[in-house]
Amino acid sequence: MTVFPLAASVLSIAYAVFLAFQVLKSSAGNPQMQEIAKAIQEGASAYLKRQYRTIAIVAIAIFAVLWFVFPENKGVAFGFLIGAAASALAGFLGMMISVRANVRVAEAAKDTLSKAFSLAFRGGAVTGFFVVGLALFAVSGYYMITRDLQALIGLGFGGSLISVFARLGGGIYTKAADVGADIVGKVEAGIPEDDLRNPAVIADNVGDNVGDDAGMAADLFETYAVTMVAAMLLGSLLFPGLGNAVALPLLIGGVAVIASIVGSFAVKLFGKGIMKALYQGLLLSSALSLIGFFYLLKQQGFESSLLPWFGSMAVGIAVTLLMVGITEYYTSKNFRPVKTIAEASKTGSGTNVIMGLAMGMESTAAPILVIVAGALIAYGLAGLFGVALAAVAMLSLAGIVVAIDAFGPITDNAGGIAEMANLSESARESTDSLDAVGNTTKAVTKAYAIASAGLAALVLFFSYTQELFAAGAQFPFQLGNPYVLAGLFLGGALPYIFASLAMRAVGKAAGSVVEEVRRQFREIPGIMARTAKPNYASAVDIVTKAALKEMIFPTLLVVISPIAVGFILGPQALGGFVIGTIVTGLFVAISMTSGGGAWDNAKKFIEQGNFGGKGSEAHKAAVTGDTVGDPYKDTAGPAINPLIKVVNIIAILLAAFLI
Repeated sequence: MTVFPLAASVLSIAYAVFLAFQVLKSSAGNPQMQEIAKAIQEGASAYLKRQYRTIAIVAIAIFAVLWFVFPENKGVAFGFLIGAAASALAGFLGMMISVRANVRVAEAAKDTLSKAFSLAFRGGAVTGFFVVGLALFAVSGYYMITRDLQALIGLGFGGSLISVFARLGGGIYTKAADVGADIVGKVEAGIPEDDLRNPAVIADNVGDNVGDDAGMAADLFETYAVTMVAAMLLGSLLFPGLGNAVALPLLIGGVAVIASIVGSFAVKLFGKGIMKALYQGLLLSSALSLIGFFYLLKQQGFESSLLPWFGSMAVGIAVTLLMVGITEYYTSKNFRPVKTIAEASKTGSGTNVIMGLAMGMESTAAPILVIVAGALIAYGLAGLFGVALAAVAMLSLAGIVVAIDAFGPITDNAGGIAEMANLSESARESTDSLDAVGNTTKAVTKAYAIASAGLAALVLFFSYTQELFAAGAQFPFQLGNPYVLAGLFLGGALPYIFASLAMRAVGKAAGSVVEEVRRQFREIPGIMARTAKPNYASAVDIVTKAALKEMIFPTLLVVISPIAVGFILGPQALGGFVIGTIVTGLFVAISMTSGGGAWDNAKKFIEQGNFGGKGSEAHKAAVTGDTVGDPYKDTAGPAINPLIKVVNIIAILLAAFLI
């Protein structure tokens, strides 16, 4: 039964390889463009190699702990290594193609917008289909070998831990470089965003790939894998005599992979409707997936559960589409939130920041209503397993959704290269149009990941309670219990502490970049006159060291805190801790990612000639807001998504030891 999802995963990986060759055979532009692209590639590779060396040390230590904690089941420890390695590989492969697609998209923009769009989407699709292919291959392949769900929990833990490191470390890198470059370059020196005179410009462009590409790939890999594992575990606990219920999540993933590959061919640009072109692929993938899910349930003999289970899957698809629409509303420059922030910029930085914070807070309401409604409808249709099926169906579209997301950093860097290489005005207009949509697609996928994390976390919490029950313990998680209440408060505090540490890390690293850029402007006077070349490597080195140093403590805090709560306060407090983390984590993550995306596009809305355009007082205020929003949307907010899953998975692993 696991042969089909395994074959589908191999097809996904093969399709990603095919797309990669299509991207690489395109022209990389003139020598100047290739020189810029090479500097970005070298910086990104150097960072990832150093990051993975650091992660490897932590991973080996945790492997050793799991080896001794689970002496009768070494599959947990080996699963952890497999999950960690596959997650890291997904991020690495996606990023390596993205850094090479950047310059090729910029070159294609010299011809037509349509050509540049197609190339950018193919580059993003490489990451998307590598992510789902490797995740489905790891989970289905390891389950085929071990037939052990506890070993799969170890695999999910490995993927989640790598995701926290990748999201947090990459986020610190990209936003420290971005903020440092903006403060001195755009605000103090008055030079364009991607100007080769800025010593931090290469570090800034590297950050788009290591933060958005590699970090996002690891994030969605672990969310996909963990959701599959959680649903399989819940299926085994709820339907112990129904073996194919355990494999059903894998089969759903296989069906959706094929549907997403077909859907990707519908991504065609007609006119200038860039977002519409991307949505064509998502909508076709969704429709084909639903048809495949219905056929799958009939083929597997689930006639008695056909409509409730299919309805739950349809709920998951609906949640995906609604989250995409809501996030576009809050982050696209075509709608009220972004325009309101832009208008507030006319009266200064203070009103820009106030309005950005307000819109970020407002943006939590609609997604939470969708998540709650989705969970309740799925539960009403098919109970706990219905919620699990909704989460699996939602994540099954990760291939096409990640392709849409990875489109963003590729177009961002393509625009940077076009500006640094002084390409024609028409080429810059094309890359600017793609970049503006790319900002929205990045926000959309973060919201998708967060919403799926919410549903997946509920499934994981159910699995935790079922694990306790299976171990012979029945703990009612009631608010009147002081231990449950204590756990709720402690878990609710964790996302805030984690976000604070992430924001402070960006601030510290950005301060170092600012000082370095100022030093070079001061000590190398020929930079501004273009008679001397900045030392780009020094800024890259500063943010690399800062990111690797600052990501360790927050990640260890996420791992240690649920263990401490479980063993000190007991299983009921740990259950409360898990729920507290889910609730506040969702609100903090959504407000940060949507608010930050709105700040960014408010700046771009002004740059298009509104409220005075570039150089106006409104633009200066918008740059300040964008600088504040950057660590929100690209560092702290996205990293909370894997945080939620890590806490849940550790709780499941600890369940048997807390009785």
